[in-house]
Amino acid sequence: MTFDRLFALIQYPLPHHLISRLVGYLARCRTPWLKNLLIKAFIRRFKVDMSQAKQPDHSAYPCFNDFFTRALRDDARPLGEGLISPVDGLLSRFGRIERDSLIQAKGRNYSLTTLLGGDEERANPFHDGNFATIYLSPRDYHRVHMPLEGRLRETIYVPGRLFSVNLATADHVPGLFARNERLVCIFHTEHGPMAMVLVGAMIVAAIETVWAGQITPLPGSPQVTRFDEPVVLPKGAEMGRFKLGSTVILCLPKGIDFKDSLDANDSMVSMGQSLGIVSP
Repeated sequence: MTFDRLFALIQYPLPHHLISRLVGYLARCRTPWLKNLLIKAFIRRFKVDMSQAKQPDHSAYPCFNDFFTRALRDDARPLGEGLISPVDGLLSRFGRIERDSLIQAKGRNYSLTTLLGGDEERANPFHDGNFATIYLSPRDYHRVHMPLEGRLRETIYVPGRLFSVNLATADHVPGLFARNERLVCIFHTEHGPMAMVLVGAMIVAAIETVWAGQITPLPGSPQVTRFDEPVVLPKGAEMGRFKLGSTVILCLPKGIDFKDSLDANDSMVSMGQSLGIVSP
């Protein structure tokens, strides 16, 4: 048995939500010596580049969460043309949505309908469109931005497990992204609908959005919120953030295609980097 498979298997019996709540409590701690110790250890362990942060002094952050969701300098992420990356991270998978099927890992597919909360009508506009899965490692910038200008139509909070979302787990846990807790955000753009799925993971203490603040985990079935009052966000604007790392999945309609230069999976991308071409 490989180490990656063992790592995936030992996650099944773990109390995912309890572990994440405990980590979240520690990440909110404002005791100066403790939060500074945590931040310094994290920077050293993951080789975090603080030179691009708006506040490069790690001790200036009131708690670990504020450091982790730090803002970047205004000139750190110029916006490219067309569809841009919403985050810094690893573009682990991207390509065509084959009817209702997305690629999770080599030899593993999962259901678009399930990912978006179980409603077939919500998934239909994305059939035969494109998708991108971007994994945010601990060292990455953890704010999520708009890849295109969009008007928020609805959000769907989907309760679930909190498996790790790293590549080792994606290779060995079937339907990983459709099993984990997630927030599905459906936007209307001038090119058609766009879904941004913020996937929770082990020790992700919280997901936040700019329109609702922190999303409180809820039990039971998916919770749908529709927006009669328009929430319009321009391309490149912040739409949310992760308190500890996770994954963003973009689902796009036909007519938005990835650039030919993105010819391989497992490539690093930066927020604002041009990913796709939008057909007129």
